[in-house]
This record gives sequence, C-alpha cells and structure tokens, in this order.
Amino acid sequence: MQHLVSLAEQIAQRLIARKQTIAVAESSTGGLISASLLAVPGASAYFLGSAVVYTRDARRILMEIPDEAMKGIRSASEPYAKLLAERIRQRFSADWGLSETGATGPTGNRYGDAAGHSCMAVAGAETSVITLETGSNDRFGNMQVFAKTALELLLKRLDQ
Repeated sequence: MQHLVSLAEQIAQRLIARKQTIAVAESSTGGLISASLLAVPGASAYFLGSAVVYTRDARRILMEIPDEAMKGIRSASEPYAKLLAERIRQRFSADWGLSETGATGPTGNRYGDAAGHSCMAVAGAETSVITLETGSNDRFGNMQVFAKTALELLLKRLDQ
C-alpha cells in the first residue's frame, strides 16, 4: 500500500496548496483509494468523504441514483464511472470527484467484462474517464492496480 500512499501524498500537497477538496466513490477497489488518501496526515484539509458503491442497493442508498437513471448505463462502464464521479462531487460539494468501477476477479462480471476490467473518472471543471484492462484474474492485485491508476489519473488532472 506504500506506493498508493506515495501517490496520495503528492495529491494531498496539490489539494492543500490550492485549498481544494475531494470526494470518492469506488466499487471494486473496496475503499483502497479512500484509505490511501486518508493515510496522509492532514487529510481532513481536503478529504470530504467517500462511498463504497459495490451493489445496486449501495448505488441507490449512498449515491441516490435510482434505477431509472441507469437506463442505458451499466456498471463497470465509462458512462457509469462518469456518473459516479460527478454525483459524489455534487453530493459533497467538492472541487473534485473520483470514481472507480470494475471487475477485480477471479472471474469477470455479469456484463461480460473480464477480470481486470475497470473504468475510472475524475470530475472537476471537466470530467476525464478511462478504461483499464489488466488481463489478470488476481483479485487483490487488480484492486491495487485499479486504485493506483485512479490516483494517477487524479494526479495527472491536478497537474494540468
């Protein structure tokens, strides 16, 4: 987890310097993104909150995204990652929203995505979305790679 915390320290420096805040909605990373950001001393200056949105009920209850809003959108997709990032940003009135949704393994998901598939988004003034395919069915390894990639995406956006 140290490599995740190293990225989080860089993110923290930028957010604190700018007096900006972040909120996180993550799924298959199970809280690793949030834990990394919170591992940095002084996290209360920039970290507003997070949600592990792993199920349909979590999406409805924690994010207040009803089933009707999901018409034409499936989990573990770029449109869903975008929706999560924008919604978590809005719900916390944060400067930034970060999201991740995917299939860690050892098998794929019910939508036909293979293990190692993840979509991530960063919502700020604009929203950036990416898809990652690790080609691995190592559940814990994928969780680590997904969290690292999401933090790197955020860092890249902060450096623009």
